[in-house]
Amino acid sequence: MKRFVWMAVLLLLWPLAGEAADYNPGAKATVILQTDKMSNGDPIDYVDLDSPQVTVMIVEIAPGAETGWHSHPIAVYAYVLAGGIRVSVEGGKTVDFKQGEAFVEVMKLRHNGVNLGNVPVKMVVFYLGAKDLPNVVKGNP
Repeated sequence: MKRFVWMAVLLLLWPLAGEAADYNPGAKATVILQTDKMSNGDPIDYVDLDSPQVTVMIVEIAPGAETGWHSHPIAVYAYVLAGGIRVSVEGGKTVDFKQGEAFVEVMKLRHNGVNLGNVPVKMVVFYLGAKDLPNVVKGNP
């Protein structure tokens, strides 16, 4: 039953797919979902924002490429579908994530994702933001 519900949600929201993001060359982000509605059609009400909006992307990073230093003013969750990524966070902490692992991105701290492997990294990334609020803010530490 759960599988049917997820498939129904994906089929209903698939027409909203597109491309967007501001990463460095070699890192590609494809929006697979961006909505301001819950699956029942009601407005999203998960945060204290006037116009909540969820964006789901597939982010791909070529071998040797990186996202570029950036931050997120909103909650971001990621799941590594293939490859592995090293995330360096402003202040010196570095964490590696590999295929099959999920993680919660840092908020309001600059960080950079690098593919140190020899296969592309592919992640599905969920941005819990708002209309007119950027998901990604570029900037060096």
